[in-house]
Amino acid sequence: MADWAPIAKEYDPLKAGSIDGTDEEPHDRAIWRAMLARYAPNKGVTGDPHLTLFVARLNLQTTEEKLKEVFSRYGDIRKIRLVRDLVTGFSKGYAFIEYKEERALLKAHRDANRLVIDQHEIFVDFELERTLKGWIPRRLGGGFGGKKESGQLRFGGRDRPFRKPINLPNMKNDFYGEGSSEKRNWSREGTRDWRTRDRDHERSRDKRWPERERSWAWGDSERERDSKEERSRGRERKDRDR
Repeated sequence: MADWAPIAKEYDPLKAGSIDGTDEEPHDRAIWRAMLARYAPNKGVTGDPHLTLFVARLNLQTTEEKLKEVFSRYGDIRKIRLVRDLVTGFSKGYAFIEYKEERALLKAHRDANRLVIDQHEIFVDFELERTLKGWIPRRLGGGFGGKKESGQLRFGGRDRPFRKPINLPNMKNDFYGEGSSEKRNWSREGTRDWRTRDRDHERSRDKRWPERERSWAWGDSERERDSKEERSRGRERKDRDR
């Protein structure tokens, strides 16, 4: 908890796959791929990584000229690299912008995020490939992005920072440890007890039913006999009175 921070200082695929950076086991295959990957930054990329911005979620129709027009408001630009497909030459929707001064970089990082360009809300962050230790790109299962539908959400970046963890180790051990199995066994035994109890109750009720019928029949015969005796006594009284 003492060294916890919402933004990752060093890239760890396992932590990036956790909402609070405390997971101990990977929950999807992409994290396994990122953990097993041996990635080195692209040697063909030039420029100062500490003066470079990463711009994503661009409209595929956005050009370098449009990017230069927008981002030159924050300071002098040294270089713009719009990433394109090698075969088709179409834009992949992200770019890298290198500034001449750090002041311009920080200003663009602060003000240009979520700016709308060509009807698209863009995302702006510092370049991480050459500045964040252990960086693994999205295509290898890493990164800080992802969609909920794919089950590969990544945390620890500007767009989706870590949530502050809740430190409840005892509760976690009780929930995932032996206590849960004891509770499950107890509940299963409890259901069996209820079932046997219901069966015993039904059997005893079936046994008692003939006895009740006999008792009812005996009660009816007794009442008939009593009524006959009363009628005979009434006749005797009438005879005496005559």
